[in-house]
Amino acid sequence: MTLRIALDAMGGELGPDEMVAGAIQAVEESDLNVVLIGDENILNRVLQKQSLPPSRLHVIHASQTVSMDEPPFEAIRKKKDSSIVKAFACVKKGEADAVVSAGNSGATLASAIRSLGRLENISRPGIANAFPTLKKPLVMMDVGANVDCRPQHLFQFGVMGAAFSDNLFRIKRPSIGLLSIGEEGGKGNVLVKSAHELFRKSSLNFIGNVEGRDIFQGNVDVIVCDGFVGNVCLKVSEGLAEAIISMLRIEMSKSFMAKMGYLLAKKAFGNFGKRVDYAEYGGAPLLGINGTGIVCHGRSNAKAIKNAIKVAAEMIRSKVNYHILQLLSESDQRSAQTEPKETAAVIGPGEDA
Repeated sequence: MTLRIALDAMGGELGPDEMVAGAIQAVEESDLNVVLIGDENILNRVLQKQSLPPSRLHVIHASQTVSMDEPPFEAIRKKKDSSIVKAFACVKKGEADAVVSAGNSGATLASAIRSLGRLENISRPGIANAFPTLKKPLVMMDVGANVDCRPQHLFQFGVMGAAFSDNLFRIKRPSIGLLSIGEEGGKGNVLVKSAHELFRKSSLNFIGNVEGRDIFQGNVDVIVCDGFVGNVCLKVSEGLAEAIISMLRIEMSKSFMAKMGYLLAKKAFGNFGKRVDYAEYGGAPLLGINGTGIVCHGRSNAKAIKNAIKVAAEMIRSKVNYHILQLLSESDQRSAQTEPKETAAVIGPGEDA
């Protein structure tokens, strides 16, 4: 069965040209079909610039666009013919199997929930992001969808992150760490301490609290946090990677010997740049919705869009949602078994029950 991926072609800061270029690359390198959602006049003009537009690209017209700075829920309520709303509507109607968008992430989440709903027993869908580490890819969740969370939400993020890590990165029984200010179980705010107990009682491979310095070491497979903390970690990491690359370029230009050293180590620098490039990972999966959605960086180029489309297809083929539900059920059963049974209190003479 050929999968159809709906692309919000009007989302993203680089415009429809880059979105269409990514879609073309994706269909040329795979057996996928891509449905371009957006202004058909603009998209057809972009397609005409291509020498041989692949036959597996289709256009569905959307007269409106949600901008990056619009309030998400208000935007999807007022702009029902926007590209992001119509993309998820295509999935709901069976015209597509997944959605990829580099547009307003809040509107992407809101549209997904409104059109597709949540997975059973999932309270809050979240955004999972893959980080490069010294050893293997790390999944962090949530990185921006939920800034205020309850302990149960963090626990569900752990379940979803583990299922994603298992199915996409082939890491069996992924280890899960809870991001905190110290490794000891008693450290952290009330939210972290309560979530720690939920993880400890579950059947998940929970290794305890981890600190910010552990993120890139590669000793844990999934790190759980609320969306506020996760988004800060994500933006700091992106900024640091860009700053390191810029600093290296400046230092390499200061002397002849430095330039010679760069030439000798050019391949190593290229490999480093590739490892920290978000385009290599495509986009961040929106986990917990009753379907498949990928949230891309606002500055996503064609390469990032191509890879995001491929990730969406791989999530469907790997049945990530099925594994999330299965793992959540197993964890809930284990938690129920470890809860202490209540015993009837003995009421003495003259005591009130």
